Amino acid sequence: MTALTTIRNIGPAQEKSLKAVGIHTAEELHALGADGAYAKLLEAGTRPHFIMYYVLHMALQGRPWNDCKGDEKAAFRKQFDALKAGSFNAERSELEAFLNKIGVIDVNRR
Repeated sequence: MTALTTIRNIGPAQEKSLKAVGIHTAEELHALGADGAYAKLLEAGTRPHFIMYYVLHMALQGRPWNDCKGDEKAAFRKQFDALKAGSFNAERSELEAFLNKIGVIDVNRR
């Protein structure tokens, strides 16, 4: 089991967010892929953020986060918008994130 922070671009803050949604190792992140991991983050109440999304893609490719440009970035934007539309409900997600934070529910068991 390899630490998430061994993956390029995954720092302590991103690691904490991923662990909060049940992704604890580099192997788990690779198995889920960037879209799967990001969907879990959105479903747990993480506010959508395009840079965070494409940084995950760059991380899993072993590329610098700022290497994403031009047509590739535009394609990621379309994927991000589609994923956000299908996985993020602002009202539900904020409430669930708060209830999870205070220990009333565990969004990872849903």
